[in-house]
Amino acid sequence: MEIKKFAAIDIGSNSVRLLIEHVIETPGAEPMFKKNSLIRVPVRLGADAFKDHKIPEHTVKKLVDAMIGYKYLMKVNDIIHYKGCATSAMREASNGDEIVKRIEKEAGIKIDIISGNSEAGMIFNSQNFIASNIGSDCLFIDVGGGSTEITVFIKGKATAAKSFDIGTIRVLSDKVNKEHWKELKDWLKKETKTIKAFSLVGSGGNINRLFKMAELKQGKPLTYDLLSEIVTKLKRYSVDDRMKLFDLNPDRADVIVPAGEIFTTIMKYVGATKIYVPKIGLSDGMVREVYKEYKAGKQNKIA
Repeated sequence: MEIKKFAAIDIGSNSVRLLIEHVIETPGAEPMFKKNSLIRVPVRLGADAFKDHKIPEHTVKKLVDAMIGYKYLMKVNDIIHYKGCATSAMREASNGDEIVKRIEKEAGIKIDIISGNSEAGMIFNSQNFIASNIGSDCLFIDVGGGSTEITVFIKGKATAAKSFDIGTIRVLSDKVNKEHWKELKDWLKKETKTIKAFSLVGSGGNINRLFKMAELKQGKPLTYDLLSEIVTKLKRYSVDDRMKLFDLNPDRADVIVPAGEIFTTIMKYVGATKIYVPKIGLSDGMVREVYKEYKAGKQNKIA
């Protein structure tokens, strides 16, 4: 048995994350992925990217500082290979490419700005290994700050995946309109028309927090009625009161309501009455991508 450490850096619209995982290799068996640590920093890139289409200097400085910190965390953890990806906010920012170059120069970390479809594909990689535990026909939904990624599984195989410009920060910034919702609704109708019954699976920090608030045992589904009830309850309170009453971090207290509404809207569109919430997301899929790259001979050296 051999144990190696790999890392993924996810630069999202609401926060940036460093996920470190052990990969346990045993001859004759599939590798096992075990989470070692997850460090999350609330650098809210989407607040300006979706409004002004540019990330300001003070936010860029925070992001670079976070990447410098991540570099040293990866060094002390003896990371063999890592992957860094930036998603919706950096895609939309006019200075996204410039920021990526600055991160590499000042922090020594390589970052790729990935497309929405690539993001959906990596999230799929984090999900397909648990698909058989949920059901052969599944709809996977990942809600982030800048986008929502949906993957359709039919008979255990991914048949469609798409990224939509519907995210919590975009909703708060009033950047999501009826056309965005129509596009999502029409796509769901088209891609699920042959499915009579399927499971829904949700991923992302907000649905995980909503699941925790529901006080359900891990593995039990969250019903539409209970999710709607929790979201309605949260909406009655100000952001400050949500932090005090529900023990929410400042960068979670405002986005959790639009996240819940995105999930309930999608559930209504497809007539779903429940959603499963395993603890998975883009970072998990990225680590699997990192491991495949390492096995193919690629290795990002940490400066």
